[in-house]
Amino acid sequence: MGRGKIQMRRIENDTSRQVTFSKRRNGLLKKAFELSVLCDAEVALIIFSPRDKLYEFASSSMQETIERYMRHTKDNRTKPSEQNMQYLKTEEANMLKKIELLEVSRRKLLGEGLGSCRLEELQQMERQLERSISSVRARKTQVFKEQIEQLKEKEKVLAAENARLFEKCGMQPWRGSKEQKENIPYDESSPNSDVETELFIGPPEGRTKCNLQQR
Repeated sequence: MGRGKIQMRRIENDTSRQVTFSKRRNGLLKKAFELSVLCDAEVALIIFSPRDKLYEFASSSMQETIERYMRHTKDNRTKPSEQNMQYLKTEEANMLKKIELLEVSRRKLLGEGLGSCRLEELQQMERQLERSISSVRARKTQVFKEQIEQLKEKEKVLAAENARLFEKCGMQPWRGSKEQKENIPYDESSPNSDVETELFIGPPEGRTKCNLQQR
């Protein structure tokens, strides 16, 4: 019967974890030694236990192998940097060309520098401007509709608040318009049409009071 698949997670039991560490450490050191002998490879292996104990193996000198590793990584970091600089310079030149073309196109759309344009290019810019104007008008119409809807909602809220205040004060809200108030007919035959005017004649010391009535 074969061994079951081991789950790759931390072993919770301290004794089992220590036994597994010892077995696998020895196996890893053995594999490193075999690799250096069979393949004539320069191998350096460093292991720190959970208790901070050092285990190491080097096919030659650990210090020389580490120094060789540092030189190798330094060279690899320098070479990609030079390549990246060249790549960035190329990208910068391409971006400058694109920016220049966009600036020329912008000036032409503003009506500047059209002297060198051919008929086809002018027609293309005209169609582009027409599409842009249509989009702007459509958006403006949409914004107007949204603002109108918002104002209608505000009107409903204010009307409801007005009705609530009238009800709170025990009054009936006036539903007529200002024009209806101003257009009430004047009836000369009405008894309330008499106007009494008080007129004072004479000096201030002996003014007499006259009552005049208009009918």
